[in-house]
Amino acid sequence: MYSKLSDFDFTDKRVLVRVDFNVPIKNFQITDDSRIRKALPTIKYIIKKKPKQIILCSHLGRPKGEYTPEFSLKPVADRVQELLGLKIFFDNNPHIMNISEFSDNKIVVLENLRFDKFEKENDEDFAKKLASFADVFVLDAFGTAHRSHASVVGVQKILPSCAGLLLEKEIKFLSEEMNNPKKPFVAIISGAKSDKINVLNTLLNKVDTLIIGGVLANTFLKAKGKDIGLSKYDPDSIEYAKQVLQKYKDKIALPVDFVMGTEFSSSTKTRIAGLDEDLTGWMIMDIGPYTISGYKKILDKAKTVVFAGPVGVYEFDNFSRGTWDIANYISELKATTIIGGGDTGDAINKFNLTDKMTHVSTGGGASLELLADHNLPGIDALEENYNNFKRNQ
Repeated sequence: MYSKLSDFDFTDKRVLVRVDFNVPIKNFQITDDSRIRKALPTIKYIIKKKPKQIILCSHLGRPKGEYTPEFSLKPVADRVQELLGLKIFFDNNPHIMNISEFSDNKIVVLENLRFDKFEKENDEDFAKKLASFADVFVLDAFGTAHRSHASVVGVQKILPSCAGLLLEKEIKFLSEEMNNPKKPFVAIISGAKSDKINVLNTLLNKVDTLIIGGVLANTFLKAKGKDIGLSKYDPDSIEYAKQVLQKYKDKIALPVDFVMGTEFSSSTKTRIAGLDEDLTGWMIMDIGPYTISGYKKILDKAKTVVFAGPVGVYEFDNFSRGTWDIANYISELKATTIIGGGDTGDAINKFNLTDKMTHVSTGGGASLELLADHNLPGIDALEENYNNFKRNQ
């Protein structure tokens, strides 16, 4: 149990909102503002309640605890002002501990929280400083809800707190919906990060079919004794993969053919190869046509689909077909379609399919943690805050 926006009276209150403005920026220009846009419903909700002040805080990139110009939130503040059509005050002080006041500015955007090393350390004094700016706290940054940072967890020990609309939606689709998914339930777990193997145990007990791709698929194919050429895999997970294949062989779907390259490059030489061909000197870069066709047959009758991880190197056009075909097919299904954040969300945005999915998560690691039924420190802190403040906000 945790408090929601509707549990609070924001009138004449100073409201600190932890948002996720960790957007891609190149040459000081935002290349994808979807995370900013997804934070707007919560911000607009609070504005309508006539607060005294709204203070928005976020991190951007990995500046390693010191001021780094390319990680400044100034472009973000400018974009928020443009989207809201309201004056935004950007406090460019890179050290939160030195900020004294924000005067009468109605909406404030703080500089990158991670310019202070104390943010990631969940420093108590840093959390107290953030909390001193406000009367109440709203957590709406799902992408960092799995981090025990001062702006996520520490502030909640001090201020009455609630979940924003985006965080509430993420919990609904990635946790509550997963407790009783409509059947058949198909999950696609893929991508470059082999640590996604941690989510498999939970999903295998819920899904009707688990489609495995990317580095994960390479690991499982290696466990079956298949040649994967130069392809990356996780040697530490081979034994685990063997156990899973033995126990859940009727639930797991793996690639049967691939689009190969001789090097990790958009201009590499390519070929399509079957599972039992000689792959010496080649690496797997995407799933092949027979695999795509087989996966579509599995997805055809699904009523719930979770897609977490591109099935190929979608960033390279000549290796993006697998991810595009599967994503586009999912978007046409009469089913609940949930897209994991990170690279998967980026691919869906790239393919202009976001509006055709039931839910596209804003969190990569956080979405996987929630799908795996793991506790997220930010959400745990909300539940603890609810019990401590007893909804007497």
